[in-house]
Amino acid sequence: METVERLIRSTQDLLWERGYVGTSPKAIQVAADAGQGSMYHHFSGKAELAKAAIERSAAELQAAAEEQFSGDGTATERISGYLERDRDVLKGCRMGRLTTDPDVMADPRLRAPIDETFGWIRARLAEIIAEGKQRGEYPGSLDAGQTAATIAAVLQGGYVLARAADSAEPFELAVQGLIHLLEGVAA
Repeated sequence: METVERLIRSTQDLLWERGYVGTSPKAIQVAADAGQGSMYHHFSGKAELAKAAIERSAAELQAAAEEQFSGDGTATERISGYLERDRDVLKGCRMGRLTTDPDVMADPRLRAPIDETFGWIRARLAEIIAEGKQRGEYPGSLDAGQTAATIAAVLQGGYVLARAADSAEPFELAVQGLIHLLEGVAA
């Protein structure tokens, strides 16, 4: 693996585990097995490297979500597949955890890919819900945008509850409760 790839991967992992403030250039270099010169040869500094890592995490999250979103099945089955996919619940969402980092939120360059990713997820969910309405799976009165925002909020809230309890159970209960609600609306 090339140095630039190791730097980005290491920064992704460190941001997820420690946040922006807790991710020092030295920690990145140690984790990536790269020297200071290599890091600054490829990136002007920590902020530029963090931006590249956040953008990579965003692209990976979108690709993983799109696997379920574009799959076969009803709208409820596709959304359920997205909600139930394998996740490291206690580590939280790579993007969601960054929203609690004041330094990330204060920097529009670092915040933008996070906001864009959540916007993309809500838009894709709304599209799937709209498809379900067109196919008669959901009632015409169901607001696709509101429902998509609710799904995203339950998922992110489930991570928070799981981390607070140090147990995946609250996340799993939230996801199963949401799926049950979707199935009820679809009935």
